[in-house]
Amino acid sequence: MGQHVRISTQQAAIKILHAHVTGANIQQFQREAETIAALAHPNIVRLLDFDIQNGTSFLAMDYAPNGSLRNKHPQGQQVPLATIQIYIRQIADALAFAHSQHVVHRDIKPENMLVGRRGEILLSDFGIAVISQTSSTSLQPNQSVGGTACYMAPEQFRGIARSASDQYALAIVVYEWLSGYPPFTQGDFIQLGYQHTHEPPSALRTRVPSIAPALEQVVFKALAKDPQHRFNSVQEFAQALIETSKPRGTPVGTSFLTYRGHANWVHSLAWSPDGIRIASASADHTVQVWNASTGQPQLFYNGHHDVVWCVAWSPDGTRIATGARDHSVQIWDAQTGNRFASLQGHHADVLSVAWSPDSTRLLSASWDRTVIVWDATQGRQLLTYSGHSDVVWSVAWSPNGTRVASASDDKSVQVWDAASGQRIFACQGHTNKVISVAWSPNGIHLASGSDDKTAQIWNATSGQHIFTYSGHADEVWCVSWSPDSTHIASASRDRTAHIWQAQTGHQRVSYRGHANEINVVAWSPDGTRIASGAFDNTVQVWQGC
Repeated sequence: MGQHVRISTQQAAIKILHAHVTGANIQQFQREAETIAALAHPNIVRLLDFDIQNGTSFLAMDYAPNGSLRNKHPQGQQVPLATIQIYIRQIADALAFAHSQHVVHRDIKPENMLVGRRGEILLSDFGIAVISQTSSTSLQPNQSVGGTACYMAPEQFRGIARSASDQYALAIVVYEWLSGYPPFTQGDFIQLGYQHTHEPPSALRTRVPSIAPALEQVVFKALAKDPQHRFNSVQEFAQALIETSKPRGTPVGTSFLTYRGHANWVHSLAWSPDGIRIASASADHTVQVWNASTGQPQLFYNGHHDVVWCVAWSPDGTRIATGARDHSVQIWDAQTGNRFASLQGHHADVLSVAWSPDSTRLLSASWDRTVIVWDATQGRQLLTYSGHSDVVWSVAWSPNGTRVASASDDKSVQVWDAASGQRIFACQGHTNKVISVAWSPNGIHLASGSDDKTAQIWNATSGQHIFTYSGHADEVWCVSWSPDSTHIASASRDRTAHIWQAQTGHQRVSYRGHANEINVVAWSPDGTRIASGAFDNTVQVWQGC
């Protein structure tokens, strides 16, 4: 890792290419590096700079602090299908963009898939294989061809890489995630090349008997020996994979799992950014982290000594923040439960916490009628917002991290500047306490839920009222947007959770799986599942849209 000499906050990963660049190869290296530097995409690691010093070439790239998917999922570990979908969407988007710019990656593998600061997947080492070939050096055979043998397409062993080669490599990665291992792992470079070129992979169903035949067919089509027999594009492959991964015949509202680990009512919950785990906060004074697919408990946090009202998972996936009746905000490690900081600034119950999109700041709302903005890296209070005249129940960041929305017993939703605390506008339309507020992922709208039994949609730029949803028979205690900003899940004292279309209010389902009032609902990151927590002491996971 490198540190900028003048900008203390800017770090970079330095990649030294073990190759000696001389003569005419310098111009070719320059051209290739400039091509890679032009790949500006949210899921591609940026190339910040490059140079050659004494014949040694190096690249300076954005630093991704959370490791790679190889670190996250070691070989031998199977990855949940819902998580694979999340990864594939992002990787395919990055590759499709690169292919549109006539750039082939040539070295797709989990080691080159990094986890960014907000939990996003970033493809790294774009074009490293190409750039390495510009040098006159004694490269190993697999390096001169470009790629990693376990993941290389047959044509790549002949030195003919194309966009379909990246699709093949991505299918090898999917095969590995599904089964635990790539199809070909034994032998040297030449032997692996022969297997990729001539031998069919073992059937996935022999390793994963439960796999759907249609899903296996998609993977094997992308693994066709002849590039012409693969999908027309990597995005077509990704879309086919996602479509065949959807549970067949599972209607919206079908319950998958009930978590019963809490000894008292559940007031808040949060999905991990990768969709694998859920953290739930309870009146039993605990926060529990558990597997969202199996319900297996993984971590119990006992740092609070009273009711835990709220929990939020940092977008980079590393930390969890909680607020409680003990007046404290606590930040702790999502893997170990070790406490990072206890923030003392409120004079009453902390009712809501929310992370900034870049995971560096934290909001906390309290019964004391204030919202505090914290520096989450240092545990330092940045500002206090006192614009409400009553209890503040809920806070939310805008997707770009510049604005905050807060909901209060004073019947308003207020939007204000996150840096200065200056109020920008107030949404006035509810006739009773506003308990929940949520910003749409696309940044266009706000949703709010109220004791007046309605949920309302607002323009997030002007505060203009857009729509009122009146489908519940009692107080609406939580609203949550789907990741694609098209639907809303709302939870109510009437013991139901509804999914409805955000533009029209058309109700898709009324979920009635809980035996008591529902306090919270939250969509999974991939939008396929919803988790809800209630006064019946349970969290339930059920089918979303």
